[in-house]
Amino acid sequence: MKRIITIIIVLVVIGGLSYPKVKPLLSSSGEDQVSTNSGNNNLLEVEAVEMDYETIDDEIFSSGTIQANEVVELSAEASGIITDIYFEEGREVQEGDLLLKINDSELQAQKQRAEFRMTLAEQREERQRRLLERGGISQEDYDATLNEVNVLRSEIQLINAQIDKTEIRAPFSGVIGLKYVSVGSYIGPNTRIASLQEVDPIKIDFSVPERYISRVNVGDEILYSVQGVDSTFTGEVYAIEPRINTETRTLQIRAISENDDQLLYPGAFANITLILDEINDALMVPTISIIPGLNSQKVFVASDGVVEERIIRSGIRNSQKVQVIEGIEQGDIVLTTGLLQVRPGMEVNITEITKSTEI
Repeated sequence: MKRIITIIIVLVVIGGLSYPKVKPLLSSSGEDQVSTNSGNNNLLEVEAVEMDYETIDDEIFSSGTIQANEVVELSAEASGIITDIYFEEGREVQEGDLLLKINDSELQAQKQRAEFRMTLAEQREERQRRLLERGGISQEDYDATLNEVNVLRSEIQLINAQIDKTEIRAPFSGVIGLKYVSVGSYIGPNTRIASLQEVDPIKIDFSVPERYISRVNVGDEILYSVQGVDSTFTGEVYAIEPRINTETRTLQIRAISENDDQLLYPGAFANITLILDEINDALMVPTISIIPGLNSQKVFVASDGVVEERIIRSGIRNSQKVQVIEGIEQGDIVLTTGLLQVRPGMEVNITEITKSTEI
């Protein structure tokens, strides 16, 4: 009996001496178990967007040049000294307005002489016509007098045509540019006088890559802006060059636009957006959600809190979003954060969901 009691006392002493060393190990094991259990509930927090249909424009971006609707460099058909200038620089003129006059005194004298001769010839023709009716002269004599009258009339018309060449009139309504001649200047057909431009409406010349040749049509709308004017203007395609430029491989296009306030000047550089089509059921994913691969693109979608990987095919892009043609559907929840940490099959905690149409 004494032996048993001695063994128990020895075991108690050994246990008391060993407990300080064993206690940290037991405590550590318990803490690890608690940490493991709590880690299962600490899910990765992410944000996402809910996909919904929206309307977007299928657009092409280009650059072009503003052109006047009509433009002409004024020049004279005849040579001579300028006697009068009737226009003011930078002012509007109407079609048919007299702009400049060249000295025509010699032609006026020739015209007056021809008119006197024609008056006498007409009087003689009248008398001979009465004589012819009474048989006083032959038909041949009368025809010669009548022919003289017709010749003189033609001569006066020729002089009038020459006088018209000494006048420069506006071929269309527009704005006169700077003048380069003065009264008293001697000018000829090659002398630079001024330019006349019709600036309302204006034309916009631009080009697009040849791959869009089947998608561009007369009537397509364009939006454009120019430097120095804080406005966006609209225009309409009205003419397309029927061939491809072989040097640039582009298609030349011309649009027309109103310019009521004359804010647009011919020669200005224009940034152009050509609207090809309007898509009413587009699914637009934020650009940050798309993960590029070697030959594909993918996004992560959350379904009941579990991450799925979707391979997508993209379409139109803008500054913030990309159209997804295949790979996702309306109502899908696409992740926008935590993309480097998530893996397919992983559970996540979505803290915020935003409609894709609100981005």
